[in-house]
Amino acid sequence: MFDAAQRLLLVRRGRPPQVGAWTIPGGKCLSGESPQDAAVRETKEETGLHVRVVRHVGRVRREVPTPAGSESAWFVIDDFLCERVSGQVVAGDDAAEVRWCARPEFDSLPLVEQLSETLRDWHMLPSD
Repeated sequence: MFDAAQRLLLVRRGRPPQVGAWTIPGGKCLSGESPQDAAVRETKEETGLHVRVVRHVGRVRREVPTPAGSESAWFVIDDFLCERVSGQVVAGDDAAEVRWCARPEFDSLPLVEQLSETLRDWHMLPSD
C-alpha cells in the first residue's frame, strides 16, 4: 500500500520469524478466509488502517523452517495492492513499528529476506 507521496507502508516484525526486520503487512489466512480478506484483516490488525484490495500483485513461495529430518514445508504468499479506506497508522498485533517509507529509507532498512527483489520484480518499490 502506498500513500499519496508513493511511500510504501511497512511494518517491523515483533515476533518470529525475522524479528526486527521490516516487511509489508500480512499474515496467515484463517480457516475459510480468502487471501483478499486476510490481507484486509491483517493490515487492520498490524497498522490500524482499514483498506480495500485493488488488485493482486504477485505470489511467492517461501520454505518454512522444519525440524531436522522433517519433510520441507512451504508457505504460499499472495500479495495485494490495497488502498486506504479509513483509520490512523498505529502499530498493532505482532508489528513492533509501522511507517511510510520513501525509497532512500526503504533501501537502508533491514528487510525480510527477498522483499526488495520481489517488490522490484513486481514494479512495487516506493518512489524517491
